[in-house]
Amino acid sequence: MATPKLKKMASLCALKKLSTAPLCLRSTSFFYSSESLNNDTNTRIPQEKLEDLICRMMSSRAWTTRLQNSIRNLVPSFDHELVYNVLHSSKNADHALQFFRWVERSGLFIHDRETHFKIIHILGRASKLNHARCILLDMPNKGVDWDEDLWVLMIDSYGKSGIVQESVKLFSKMEELGVQRTVKSYNALFNVITRRGRYMMAKRYFNKMVNEGIEPTRHTYNLLIWGFFLSSKLDTAIRFFEDMKSREITPDVVTYNTMINGYNRVKKIEEAEKYFVEMKGRNIEPNVISYTTLIKGYSLVGRVDDALRIFEEMKSFGIKPNAITYSTLLPSLCDAQKMSEARVILKEMEDKYIAPKDNSIFIKLILGQCEAGDLDAAADVLKTMIRLSVPTEAGHYGVLIENFCKAGIYDRAVKFLDKLIEKEIVLRPESSLSMEPSSYNLIIDYLCNNGHTAKAETFFRQLMKTGVQDPVAFNNLVCGHSREGVPDSAFEILKIMGRRKVVSDGIAHKSLVESYLKKGKPADAKTALDNMLENGHDPDLLLHRSVMESLMGDGRVQTASRVMKVMLEKGVKEHMDLIFTILEALLMRGHVEEALGRIELLLHNSLSPDLDALLSVLCDKGKTAAALKLLDFGLERNCNIDFSSYDKVLESLVASGKTLNAYSILCKMMEKGGVKDHKSCEELIKSLNDEGNTKQADILRRMILGKETILDSKKGKKKTAVAA
Repeated sequence: MATPKLKKMASLCALKKLSTAPLCLRSTSFFYSSESLNNDTNTRIPQEKLEDLICRMMSSRAWTTRLQNSIRNLVPSFDHELVYNVLHSSKNADHALQFFRWVERSGLFIHDRETHFKIIHILGRASKLNHARCILLDMPNKGVDWDEDLWVLMIDSYGKSGIVQESVKLFSKMEELGVQRTVKSYNALFNVITRRGRYMMAKRYFNKMVNEGIEPTRHTYNLLIWGFFLSSKLDTAIRFFEDMKSREITPDVVTYNTMINGYNRVKKIEEAEKYFVEMKGRNIEPNVISYTTLIKGYSLVGRVDDALRIFEEMKSFGIKPNAITYSTLLPSLCDAQKMSEARVILKEMEDKYIAPKDNSIFIKLILGQCEAGDLDAAADVLKTMIRLSVPTEAGHYGVLIENFCKAGIYDRAVKFLDKLIEKEIVLRPESSLSMEPSSYNLIIDYLCNNGHTAKAETFFRQLMKTGVQDPVAFNNLVCGHSREGVPDSAFEILKIMGRRKVVSDGIAHKSLVESYLKKGKPADAKTALDNMLENGHDPDLLLHRSVMESLMGDGRVQTASRVMKVMLEKGVKEHMDLIFTILEALLMRGHVEEALGRIELLLHNSLSPDLDALLSVLCDKGKTAAALKLLDFGLERNCNIDFSSYDKVLESLVASGKTLNAYSILCKMMEKGGVKDHKSCEELIKSLNDEGNTKQADILRRMILGKETILDSKKGKKKTAVAA
């Protein structure tokens, strides 16, 4: 006989060989080698290992002939225990059904009553009711007899799927096919039809059952009474309760709980109390359901003190409250603003480590404590949730953050926000309680006004992933980044707002422009100003001026000119001093056409730029070409230009050798009668003759003589009139 040491060595060798074999051969080898090692004790490897392997193979591979052959090679023979356990262990109803049919059609196993019951149960639970029904009806063809439990299972399955009519048909078919019906199948039918409000049908089938000589049980009455209460048929429920007692069927704690709960539904708490007292009078000890049901009734009608009294009574009798008890009592305490009592009961839950079934009570507790002004107690609710392993949600943190902010305790609010960001609670897909705008806007506003805009943005970006597009928060972020000297981040937020079509605020745009100006980035400030205009916001006068001054200081004259153009188009008539500076710079840099266009816009807006001053500066700086164009522009539009400016331009042209240009200007001046000193004219005539422009010199001389003749004749007429 092999020693244990030799057995162990043989087993290790077998496993070593197994590791290099294919999956199906490896599994088979494992089981066969194991059996050979245990022949001396005639012990078989535990079956659950084999069935788990089969289930894993079915779940990971498609149901094909290859898979079927792998299973067949794995199992030498299929017995009842293996087939039943494979069905039981299958996590997918389709896999179970495929296996059930395969072993039968392949002649590997003949199903009996237990395997039929198991597959019908699996299919019914998965709502694959047609398959289950076919298998049930086909059982006699396989030589397997029906029994009532199989039909009860199908009736119940159809009922749970809400197909009441099929449950009724199956119940009737039992009689047709000769399947004996007892109170068990009637109870299954009552359970289905009463919960669907078919109380009249329930009464008919009850009478049919009694007429067939089948005695109802306590469970029958409990089902019917509760069904009648669900249909708000109080009188019928009471009548059946009395009928139950007349048949000498003693009501039990379930019956009384049903009566109490039924009266709770119609808020007749006094009647519920009577049945509670009657139950104790019959020496039927109330259980936790009885007390919880009565607590619920008191809570529904606002009798919170009575609910607390019953709660304490329950504990005094040694009945331990359960999660439903606490979930029933706590909300009513919050509604009654009994927050100190709620805090005590919550601590009791925590000490007993009882988590309520309804997690929504926690938000109610937090809100209640905040409304009562006890923020520490509200924060303790969150701690209790964590200790009870109840998932915290963004909504819970949101209420705390909002109320701590309103109380001015911002450091605590920021700590809650840090937890929210760190654990990404906002992004949890299972969350059902989202954070309200009133909560996140308060903390974002605080952070943006206190130098923590980056943290506020990190938090808000998490909110954005959940679909939040709050314009208040967006604009606060823009203002915050701008104040902190990070205008690029602010502009990025504005771009996101534009893409998402979120309405921006003029104040946010203004703060961004000012931030770029403080950073010494006038070009970016101008871009931000354009963005402000594109979004329908009008900058104030000072903002226009600041941008233009900054651009001028950076030598960006043309860019400043474009800002000026926009300003003028908006009808702004201030800042003429800065406008003059911009026009002068344009002319000095040779951007004459642009400058003339701006002057045209000024005239259109009934503004008169000081052309005399501009001409004087240009002449002094030797910019005669620009001066000439400006003077021509003024002459064409009949601008009010002083004749001294004409003379100055004329002198500059002559001095620079531009005699023909000077001749043209002088002609225009003479037409307007603007030449008083002919000295400059004589100099021009001399220069024209010297340059060979004798024709122009002769015309100019004649114009001068003609003017003098006209003037002399006018003077003579005047003297004659005086003498007369």
